[in-house]
Amino acid sequence: MKCALVGSRYFGALVLEALRKEENVIIASVVAPAEDDRLAQAARAAGLPLHVLENPKFVPAEALAEDVDLIIAAHTHARVSSEALARSRLGGVGYHPSLLPRHRGIAAVEWTILEGDPIAGGSVYHLADGWDAGAIAAQDWCFVKKGETARDLWERALAPMGLSLLTRVVREARDSGRLHAAQQDPAFATRAPMLRKSVVLTEEAQVDNVSLVVSIIGPDRPGIVSLVAERAQRYGANWAASRMTRMAGDFAGMVHLEVPRQQADALESTLRALEANGLRVTVARSDAATVPASLRSVELELVGEDRIGIVSSVTRILAERGVSIENIHTETVRSGISGKQTFKIGAHLLAPATVDINALRLELGALASEMMVDIALDERPAQEA
Repeated sequence: MKCALVGSRYFGALVLEALRKEENVIIASVVAPAEDDRLAQAARAAGLPLHVLENPKFVPAEALAEDVDLIIAAHTHARVSSEALARSRLGGVGYHPSLLPRHRGIAAVEWTILEGDPIAGGSVYHLADGWDAGAIAAQDWCFVKKGETARDLWERALAPMGLSLLTRVVREARDSGRLHAAQQDPAFATRAPMLRKSVVLTEEAQVDNVSLVVSIIGPDRPGIVSLVAERAQRYGANWAASRMTRMAGDFAGMVHLEVPRQQADALESTLRALEANGLRVTVARSDAATVPASLRSVELELVGEDRIGIVSSVTRILAERGVSIENIHTETVRSGISGKQTFKIGAHLLAPATVDINALRLELGALASEMMVDIALDERPAQEA
């Protein structure tokens, strides 16, 4: 039996390896989204016919060998065209990591976790028009462990299940010349769209600012913070950071303000004038807020399901590209609906002018795929001050 494999990454390569071991199963063609994709590399190493998609979201007829018996989709986001399906005697099947028709969509495993499903599963379905709506050729299920992440569930149960189900379907097609087909009940269909959150990278416009670090100590009373904030606003200063507390009946605070250079002297003077209100005021001034021409100021934001290794993975990529982290803030938030923990990163970066932001976007995107999170990058071109 001649098969065509359309897929990508680790799971696609795993399916390729398994099918090559099956008797009387010939891999007539392999279709991958990129030259450096893991499936493409595995096909090339095995000496198999390889087609790299020009459009990674669409599989044309010419991507497949003639007279194929079955098309197998394994971890692909590309739509197999009707012309390509027409080349296959039995059509095509794909693996979806959910109990279809539940969680139709690109983020099925994530939605299984977010919805708190106690049971998960996998489905091999016939490729057809519609969003994962084809008839079911094979299906299996598993329990979801308490506290399990989407990646944990995929690696522990759903990826091995998919490999087993696809192998079973291929054997059935080889031995009987047909495939089981049970129609999905649309009454139980739910959607699992992409989770639009995780990393946002924004290049800031260059501005000529001066940093003022203001320390204030004095008898505690209402309105002290308001006095500082009003003066900062009056002179166009940005309230970058602060820490304030009440200690032994006294107010103690420190504020980092970033003010346009032409307003710095006036703001410093009016802040020192607060001593007339019985406060002790110290102002430290620095030009460090001005980014050298050889560097670009970049903001990074990340939001995603909490897991070990997020910070180390992101900072490793930044370090390899010579990007410095000027400051970073992390936070873990527990969802009141699902009870799952969400991890947030906010960082101010200094990137060398030679760094290709598009290349950085692609590298972070690859990391997001491995971590099973979605990434959106938005570059704002730098402007002259």
